[in-house]
Amino acid sequence: MDRLLQFLLKTFIRRGTFRVTTSRGTVFTFGDGTGRPVSVRFATRSAEWGILLDPELKFGESYMNGTFVVEQGSIADVLAICLGQNTDVPHWAWLQTWLRYLRRRLSQFNPRPRSRRNVAHHYDLDGRLYSLFLDADRQYSCGYFQSPDQSLDDAQLAKKRHLAAKLRLSPDKRVLDIGCGWGGLGLYLAEIGGADVTGITLSHEQHAIANERAAEKGLSDRARFLLKDYRDIDEPFDRIISVGMFEHVGVNHYDTFFRKSAELLSSDGVMLLHSIGRSEGPSVTNAWTSKYIFPGGYIPSLSEVLPAIERAGLLVTDIEILRLHYAETLKAWLERFLAHREEVERIYDKRFVRMWEFYLASAEMSFREQDMMVFQIQLTKRQDVVPMTRDYLLREEQRLFTAEGKHQPPLRLAGE
Repeated sequence: MDRLLQFLLKTFIRRGTFRVTTSRGTVFTFGDGTGRPVSVRFATRSAEWGILLDPELKFGESYMNGTFVVEQGSIADVLAICLGQNTDVPHWAWLQTWLRYLRRRLSQFNPRPRSRRNVAHHYDLDGRLYSLFLDADRQYSCGYFQSPDQSLDDAQLAKKRHLAAKLRLSPDKRVLDIGCGWGGLGLYLAEIGGADVTGITLSHEQHAIANERAAEKGLSDRARFLLKDYRDIDEPFDRIISVGMFEHVGVNHYDTFFRKSAELLSSDGVMLLHSIGRSEGPSVTNAWTSKYIFPGGYIPSLSEVLPAIERAGLLVTDIEILRLHYAETLKAWLERFLAHREEVERIYDKRFVRMWEFYLASAEMSFREQDMMVFQIQLTKRQDVVPMTRDYLLREEQRLFTAEGKHQPPLRLAGE
C-alpha cells in the first residue's frame, strides 16, 4: 500500500514541498522542494484507499473525520499545493469524474420541492454561524476589492454600489431581487438607490431576518421579502437582479430561469446576473461539495449560460469578469471563521468546524489556483436602454457613494 501511495502521489505532486506520513509510519516527500512546506499524516489505511480511489470525495471526508491530519501548515496550505499543480486530474480519478458528468443533469434536477430542501441544507443553519465570519451586512457572495488592502466590509459595500450602478436606479423603479439572502442588497437598493424592492428567497431563516431588518430601518414600505420561488412570480419589474443564486438553478433549468426573467422584465428594463463561473468550459460539481455543502448546485461556464440568454430573447449589454475578488473574499471569511472556531464548536461540533474549514479553504484555492471566476452579465430587451459606453458606471458609483454618507451607520465587525 505504501508503495502504491508513493507512486501515485509522485505522479501528481510535482511542485511545492509535500511531506506524507502513511498509516504505517512510512514518510515520503513529494514536489520540487519549493514554497512553504506542509506535512500530513494518514491515520487509517481506509483513508489512504479512499483518497486514492476517489480523491474528489474522500479527501474532504477524511479531513472532516480526522483520519487525514495536517501536522505542518494548514488545510488551506495543503489545498494550495494540490490545486496549484500543473498536472491534470490524476488518471485514476478520471472514471469518477466521467461518471459524475453523465449524471450531472439528474443531480441538478431542481423542481420546487427539491430546491427548497437544497436551500434549507445550507442557508437554514444556525444564524449565529454566518454572523461569525461574514461582514456586518451578511453579504454571502463575492466582494469587490478596489484595492488589495481594502477591508471585507468596505469590499462588500463596494460590491453593492457596483451592482446598483449597473442597474441605473431611480426612485420610480421596481426591483426584483432573486435570491435576496438576508436582505442586505435589497435594503441598499431601497435606502441608497431609492428603489421599490421585492426580494425572494427559499430560506425561512433569511426570509425572517430580511423582513426584520427592513422593519428596523423603517423600509418595510419600500423593501419587502417573500418566501417564494422565482418561478411563481407573476408581476412585472423595471429591474431584476440576482446575486449568488444562479449557482443553485441547475443546467436543466437555465431556459426556465431566463425565459421567466424576460417575462417579468419591462420593455425598458435592466437585469443583472452575478454568479460564480468557470473559465474552462462545462464540467461537474465537486463530489464533496455537492454532498456536504451545496446539494443540487452547479457552477456554470459562460458557454452554458449565453445560449439560454439568447433563446430567451434577452440582449447582453455588458459582461464583467471578476477574477481574484472571490479568492480575497474567501480568505477573509476563512480567517474570521477560524478566529471563532471555538464558538462554532459550541454551536455544532469539531467535525462541522473541519467541514466548513475545508469548504472555505478549498473554495479560496479554486479561485486562486484554478479556473473559477465570477461573472456579471447585464441584460436588456432593447439596444438603447443603457448608454453606449461604460463611463456612466463611474458617475453612478460616485452618486451612490455620496448618498451612502447620508444613510450608512458606522460599520461593525461580524459577530459584534
